[in-house]
Amino acid sequence: MALELTDANFDELVLKTDKPVLVDFWAVWCGPCRMVAPVVEELSKDYDGKAVIGKVDVDSNPNISARYGIRNIPTLLVFKNGEIVDKHVGVAPKGVLASKLDAQMA
Repeated sequence: MALELTDANFDELVLKTDKPVLVDFWAVWCGPCRMVAPVVEELSKDYDGKAVIGKVDVDSNPNISARYGIRNIPTLLVFKNGEIVDKHVGVAPKGVLASKLDAQMA
């Protein structure tokens, strides 16, 4: 299951890990977010132990959303060593997101 990321735990779980991280910025009222949610959950199972997969509810965590300039959701950011290395705005098929993570595995 994807981790619930918050303003309080984001730095610890995302920026301080040595694994690639996929972060889904979403909101409960967002239709496209509901479309990408099952894909994010599948990726969290597929990459268990290899990457960190998490979700940030933009309404509940405005500080993280503001820090990364999230204006449209869903926005999916890929982090490596605490830095953003890839980004996708909008709904994406599983293969697109998986390839973004795979590129950071080396």
